[in-house]
Amino acid sequence: MLKRLINSLIPNYSRLTNWAVFSIFALVSIFIRLPFFFRDYIDRDESTFILMGQSWVDGHLPYTELWDLKPPITFLVFAGIIYLFGKSFVAIRLIGALIVAVTAFFSYKIGRRIGSKKIGFWAGIMCVLLQSLFGSIQGVMSEHICMVFFIPALYLLIKSAKFPYFLFSGLLMGLAIMTKLNIAYAVFLVGLYLVYSCYAKKHFTSALLNLLSFGVGIIGVIILTVLPYHLLGRADIWWKSVVLAALEYAGARRSSFLSLAPTFLILASLVFLAWKKNYLNIKNKNVQILLVAILGVLFSFYKAGRINSHYLIQLYPILVILVALIGSRIKILQKYDYRPYVFCLLVLLPMESYLEYTNILQNRINNGTFFNGEGIAVPQYLKSKNLETKNVLFFEFHIGYWSLGTKPPTMAATHPSNICRSELFPYIDNPRATGVEELEYIMEKIRPKIVVTRKNRLIFDKKLEDENQYIDAYLEKNYNILAEVEGAEIRQRLE
Repeated sequence: MLKRLINSLIPNYSRLTNWAVFSIFALVSIFIRLPFFFRDYIDRDESTFILMGQSWVDGHLPYTELWDLKPPITFLVFAGIIYLFGKSFVAIRLIGALIVAVTAFFSYKIGRRIGSKKIGFWAGIMCVLLQSLFGSIQGVMSEHICMVFFIPALYLLIKSAKFPYFLFSGLLMGLAIMTKLNIAYAVFLVGLYLVYSCYAKKHFTSALLNLLSFGVGIIGVIILTVLPYHLLGRADIWWKSVVLAALEYAGARRSSFLSLAPTFLILASLVFLAWKKNYLNIKNKNVQILLVAILGVLFSFYKAGRINSHYLIQLYPILVILVALIGSRIKILQKYDYRPYVFCLLVLLPMESYLEYTNILQNRINNGTFFNGEGIAVPQYLKSKNLETKNVLFFEFHIGYWSLGTKPPTMAATHPSNICRSELFPYIDNPRATGVEELEYIMEKIRPKIVVTRKNRLIFDKKLEDENQYIDAYLEKNYNILAEVEGAEIRQRLE
């Protein structure tokens, strides 16, 4: 009975159309991510992107009113969604689910070209799962947006060596770089590979034209992102915020290489063993370009000095293609009917989603709405009690600014963590030199009437002793705890 059910769910790969494949990926992505459509706060970065996007919709270029450490295309995507659909968590998260499906679809297209429809299909399924599960990646991260440009760009390079494909690939690569700057390492290595590949074939004329069109596409997009600042006479804002700040941040936040070594060793061992067992033909130019892209992503992790869960979003859509290809050639997997185990695994993997489905249903029963979270509940509380809603400081749940229709008190406070990243202050045009000075300015000059913190948690990282000591003492002296709303503490100024 179980085998019959499983067999009925497994598609006939030979009859799969592109539209059918994309529809399957979209449905799986939406099913896994749907319960998170109604949560206010998934990841701090996503909340910051929403604030930056709203500021752009209000007529302010990124880095001029609010500030964050990402290139402008990330904020443009959020601004576009907000402009078209208004303040809608559902619209943002639905577009995010479709972005994941599009990325998976092009992983499928690459897998199909290198191997078969079956290989591509399962690469796409793995891509959806790995971009939607584990950690705080159910929101829309900059890495998701980066990959929806980067993977189609790789596909175009693999599909054809004709001029238009290189041009469009370059345009997409430029968008990827202007979404997530670290992907530039992978783009650079892919470019070097293209130079080598063309040189080896001795097709110099066509190779030069293709490479020039590839480079023009990349540079053209970058220039277009600089243009609005140039027209304002402030191209320096773009340079400092997009390039210099990113380099400074990477240098200041590096961890020991030993913390990265396990990931690098596992991937290197996987490729080496697959090559030795003839599961992976590394002489195939399409496999080579994927390996070069993976190497570029890993090098970007090395330069950043750490690997967060959402960083891996940049690795998964490429890696799953090779994993599916290797898996299809392992003989022991062909001898046994492993489909029931795969089916059970796929059913169990989205456990986070099942728990969130339960959460939103309980919230609907108890509160009459699917929407939940402190970023919604705190603004509702402030409005219901006729409290201050403009001069508010969110040390946590800062998506609350969006719900209230107000702005963070300073540019550094757009992302709460940036308040203490003093190494970034010169690139924000911040006259304060340290995190403590920034806090003193906010608390003693702006004097927020309401301060929101996370209950029973340090406000800043425990390593920031001076900042924590200052803010704890100041809040204790000048604020009283007005209310506790879910996981948030609302503090009101005494004078």
